[in-house]
Amino acid sequence: MTLRRLRWRLLAAAALAGITLPAAASGLQVEPRGLDAAQLQASHALVAAVATRLPPVWRAAMPADLHLRWRDDLPAQVHGRSVGLQIGLRRELLDGWMARSPQAGDTDPAARAAQAALIHELAHVLDRGPAGGLSRDPRLLDLAGWQLRPLRFGMRGRHNPFTDRSPDRYELQDPGEFVAVNLEWFLLDPEYACRRPALARYFAARFDWRPPAADCAPGLVFLQAGADAATTGFEQIDPARVYAVDYLLAEGNEAPMSRWGHSMLRLVVCAPGRTPGPDCRLDLQYHRVLSFRAFVDDVQISSWRGLTGRYPSRLFLLPLDQVIDEYTQIELRGLRSIPLALQPGDIAGLLERAARLHWSYDGRYYFIDNNCAVETWRLLQDGVPRLAALPLRSITPTGLLRKLQRSGVADASVLADRDAALRDGYYFESAQARYRQMYALARQRLALPQPRLEDWLALPAQQRGPWLGQGDLQAAAALLLLEQAAQRRAELRARDLIKRRLLARGEGRAAHDQLRLLLADAGLLLRPGALGGEGYGLPQGERGPLQARAMRLSTQVNGEWARLRQLVQAALPQAQQHELQAIDDNLAVLGERLRRLNREQGGLELR
Repeated sequence: MTLRRLRWRLLAAAALAGITLPAAASGLQVEPRGLDAAQLQASHALVAAVATRLPPVWRAAMPADLHLRWRDDLPAQVHGRSVGLQIGLRRELLDGWMARSPQAGDTDPAARAAQAALIHELAHVLDRGPAGGLSRDPRLLDLAGWQLRPLRFGMRGRHNPFTDRSPDRYELQDPGEFVAVNLEWFLLDPEYACRRPALARYFAARFDWRPPAADCAPGLVFLQAGADAATTGFEQIDPARVYAVDYLLAEGNEAPMSRWGHSMLRLVVCAPGRTPGPDCRLDLQYHRVLSFRAFVDDVQISSWRGLTGRYPSRLFLLPLDQVIDEYTQIELRGLRSIPLALQPGDIAGLLERAARLHWSYDGRYYFIDNNCAVETWRLLQDGVPRLAALPLRSITPTGLLRKLQRSGVADASVLADRDAALRDGYYFESAQARYRQMYALARQRLALPQPRLEDWLALPAQQRGPWLGQGDLQAAAALLLLEQAAQRRAELRARDLIKRRLLARGEGRAAHDQLRLLLADAGLLLRPGALGGEGYGLPQGERGPLQARAMRLSTQVNGEWARLRQLVQAALPQAQQHELQAIDDNLAVLGERLRRLNREQGGLELR
């Protein structure tokens, strides 16, 4: 009698007699009741297949009297349950396992489903046992997304905001389910270490073992949020090219939501071909900024909605020059760039965490306890584990900077000499001072009656007009700069008014609906995880289709907004239309005067 026939006879006899046969090396025994010989053999084959995937530490921790039985009474969509030392799996999984294609191997959906269900329940058993406790580990909770609350020490939010690009949304149910779902993927998906690298390292360290892994796509990709979005789609960041990370603080102003400043992180990215080092600080055009912002579809930030979390909070990667222009030229706020004491490994971990946030995080923006300072603090401690032990918790950007300094993480001495800080790129001065200098020059040359810059800009454009055709070349150049600043302010007010009126259906149903569709498309560009496509976590092989869709959307949004702006420009109040036209007229007068004065002085033609 062959060994195979003997084995079949033993299995059949065991099934008839109700005897339980132990599964090799797993501690898991299959209950044979209700199973024929083929089903019992298939059950043991499944257990053996899963046992070979479990880390040795995990196999050793399994109770010796753990039992598996197949059930027909589980609720719909429930594949398994574990209670005490009993694991119950849906019988349909066994049917699929037995019908699997041997040639397909691990790619067979039925084979994967059966193994995933068993691993999931074994993970619950492990987590509840003395060798488990993963779902209660603070580091796992940080990585998973059950975030610490800044005003409630030691307490975590009940909601997990890492909702996008999830392999299985059941992981968001609670930390226990998160552990079970992610251990399925850790053991069964060779790309898991590429898609969720920090979690893969956590599990590998916990088990002192790692499964086979695939090669990862190079670098970390972020959706381009700068002016080149329509032509590039994605921006790839290589952590090895990031020489340093600075805490970037936009100084406060009088606006209620900006009084305490804005927290960001500046990535000092080296130019192609440059060896990472201090000279990379000269490569400003390659530097990028990580910034948490409240994406608002009606532009105007409501204090009440900010207090109640009605605004989505997302992480953006922005070009440094765009951030400098936005804060110093338009918002008239200075920027401080303070180096952080991070090693290359710290920077790599921080960027990995930033990429996970960028692709998966859909938070709520609260002015008090989930603002830019809180989000930046969490990013630092989650991305650089050693910082979690430091007292960095703060709800204001300036408070976070003080704590980073006290902990020796931030070196603010680079700001001690203002001239050196400006020269070396550690401080970017608000244009307010420059505008005031220009106004002082123009007022001196032309005897302007307004004592302050703010009073001059507050004048209607037509009242500024008579002064613009006077003065010398320097005075005209100064007034041109100030009139351009007035134009930016007027255009921002007009844009805000247009959006508010359209969203309130004030300009007709067609325009209102068009704006809603436009904002929906723009929202996809501001929420990368909503772009769709295959895969989970950090994009790998699906980068191409995602990038193509982002570029198409960007082009579409830019064109639609231009058409919509033309459609509603005439709907502005007459006073606002006249003001914009008067500013255009003023700029034309100043341009012509500068060209004439330049010709008279023998200079080059200005165009």
